[in-house]
Amino acid sequence: MRIRKGDTVKIISGKENGKTGRVLRVNAEKQQVWVERLNMVKRHQKPTQTHRQGGIIEKEAPLHVSNVMYYDEKAGRATRIGMKDLEGKKVRYSKRSGEVLVTAKP
Repeated sequence: MRIRKGDTVKIISGKENGKTGRVLRVNAEKQQVWVERLNMVKRHQKPTQTHRQGGIIEKEAPLHVSNVMYYDEKAGRATRIGMKDLEGKKVRYSKRSGEVLVTAKP
């Protein structure tokens, strides 16, 4: 997948359309991403060892990868991501600016 954990993405469809955020998790099999503080849902949680306080909690719900685009900080806009071979390594690059992308560590 071209979107990875730690990338900044812009949501291009749905109720959170136009908002940007950082990717927390990626599920490549189902092509889903979880974006920080976006697409929040409420879930009922029973008290457990890890969550001593039960009740209604808010957490991020997954988004399909087709509904997000990589957000290019330099261009200030969303862009598509391409793959190219650079010195024997496969790297991602921004189609808008042509720069090689480095995934930020969360």
